[in-house]
Amino acid sequence: MIRHPGVVVAGLGFGQIVAFACSFYLMGVLGDAIGRDLGLSATFVFATVSLSLAVPAIVAPRVARRIDERGGKPVLLASHAVLALGLVLIGFAQDGLGLAIAMTVIGFGQALGLSPTPFAILVQLYGEAARRPITGVALIGGLGSTLGWPLTAWFADEWGWRGACFVWAGVQLLVCLPLSAWLCPRTEGRPRHATGHAEVRWDRPMVQLAILFACAWFISTCMSAHLPRLLAHFGLTLAQASAAAGLVGVAAVTVRFLEFTVLRKLNPVATTRTATLMHPAGALALLTTGGAVGGSAMAIGQGAGNGMLAVAK
Repeated sequence: MIRHPGVVVAGLGFGQIVAFACSFYLMGVLGDAIGRDLGLSATFVFATVSLSLAVPAIVAPRVARRIDERGGKPVLLASHAVLALGLVLIGFAQDGLGLAIAMTVIGFGQALGLSPTPFAILVQLYGEAARRPITGVALIGGLGSTLGWPLTAWFADEWGWRGACFVWAGVQLLVCLPLSAWLCPRTEGRPRHATGHAEVRWDRPMVQLAILFACAWFISTCMSAHLPRLLAHFGLTLAQASAAAGLVGVAAVTVRFLEFTVLRKLNPVATTRTATLMHPAGALALLTTGGAVGGSAMAIGQGAGNGMLAVAK
């Protein structure tokens, strides 16, 4: 049974908020506490974050083929279990090896459950009409930092960093897993011989675009891991830094909504040029004013630039 598209979009969007909050944005709040309690340097802790981000790059092609051949629902359901396992392993970690193993599992969960999988499910459900549902899920999922950073900080204040990991694991297993099972009908995949491969021509414009977007997402990934910590070094408490950093998601969602509506006719090259200036403008505001105002400006600049680039790409 196929649910109403609005219900599917809301459910998948909620799942994306939780998935990003408990994986991509987790260490931005918990990393320092984990390193302090386990006797690990910040460099090592965030090297494990890099490890978790390398895993999707390695396994994503195989995951994509699995979705093509078997449908997206089994992959999405597996992502909730794998992310929960990774969070539990973080919660029980006693040393650097345990943390590295846990973050590797988190990376595998990201490969299974972040944006491409729900987008593929929507295409399998709605075909050419999937554009609007995909936009809706992208808009809702963009709030992962807005809700994730403050919630993780609150969980950590109440139950410590281990407790925060266990809470997010519980949300994955007790809320997201049954919700996805209820929302998503099983879709038919395609036989392996029916899945074609598009050829990419690596001419000069393609190389330039690859460099541009690789650099942009490099900065975005750095900010996803470090922005609350960065703002804390400018005098904000962890709660204040997490709240200010959460404006990244608000700015990204707002800009994406505007670009999909009133600004959709803008030249994408002009949009990209504007987007690349947003992060430097926010950084300048933080350096010159500092405090909550500068931190908020930094987050808004980062989020707005990300949101614009996502559409322009």
